[in-house]
Amino acid sequence: MMDKQESNSILREGFLVKRGHVVHNWKARWFVLLPDKLLYYKYEPGKRDSCQRGKILLANCVITCPYLEYDSRPLVLKLKTQRSAEYFLEACSREQRDEWAADITAAVQRLKADDGQDVSPTDDGPKSLQLHNVSLNQVVDSMYDVHSGMKLTIHMEQGSCFTNCFSGSAVVDWLVSMQMVLTRVEAVTLSSALLEEGFLRPVGVKSVDAQRWAGLGEQFLDDSTALYSFAESFKKRGSVKAETTLAAVEMSGQVVKRGYLLKQGHKRKNWKVRLFVLRSEPDYLHYYDPTKDDVSPVGGFALRGCLVSSLDDNGIPTGVKGKVQGNLFKIITHTDTHYFIQAPTRQEKTDWIEAIKQHT
Repeated sequence: MMDKQESNSILREGFLVKRGHVVHNWKARWFVLLPDKLLYYKYEPGKRDSCQRGKILLANCVITCPYLEYDSRPLVLKLKTQRSAEYFLEACSREQRDEWAADITAAVQRLKADDGQDVSPTDDGPKSLQLHNVSLNQVVDSMYDVHSGMKLTIHMEQGSCFTNCFSGSAVVDWLVSMQMVLTRVEAVTLSSALLEEGFLRPVGVKSVDAQRWAGLGEQFLDDSTALYSFAESFKKRGSVKAETTLAAVEMSGQVVKRGYLLKQGHKRKNWKVRLFVLRSEPDYLHYYDPTKDDVSPVGGFALRGCLVSSLDDNGIPTGVKGKVQGNLFKIITHTDTHYFIQAPTRQEKTDWIEAIKQHT
């Protein structure tokens, strides 16, 4: 159990999905970052256990972020301890993953400084071309993301059918919308670098000819008829096969918010951590089982006509099973299905309610 001094020195806390050491399954855990260690707890039913499930000592810990060895999990970071134990942790978004990595790295650096070690920056990892302080590895990592990355679709060019690809203009649109670049010209330059480094490959006559004959900064075409795909070495999580299911339309909207929340089951009424993804145009809220590699949501519903409301923190609200209190809210769909959801913090509850209301 955490003592009072440790409670006062918490640097960061929240949900991450952790890979098991013995059985390599993935489980959602509540992580607490302290100046010298990372603690993790089980979180059920609707509250954190008082006893920790494990701890990761940060002294001389090495952080790898992003860690791209899991094809189906692009948001993983790896920690390697001084004793060579390896921990694989998945965040709910690229921003959350990078923030966790930055905070852990800062804690490790402070420990080195306190111990009198040299903390001058080093870069022993693979070199990557930098453009406006953006790493190509991080860019392609984000493009690869199943929820907010590039959508793989079917295209026709000169009578030929190409699957699992995207147009040049779609890539440029995505880079601008994700604020990785300021202008379309910058997006073309960045995309050309991705081609040059082998992250993307041209598909079809138009894009192949452009790469073959143009200069470096002009190899990539901001063109809806120029086609590209991920390099063969990448196995994109979610493909045309997944996109052509019944849920294709509702999954096509732009991701506006995502995060780990607890949801009460409809049948067993037990509480489980789910990755919630809010999309707009069309407006849908989907939820995923973060312990599974499956790219399909386990549930979801249209937000149009929904009612969302905060539940009282005093006592257990009607409809809620178990001793679950605090940061609860309810969504009633247009078909009168009731969803009971718990956010990890009061602020996150408020943020989710406001975001959902904007799309109902």
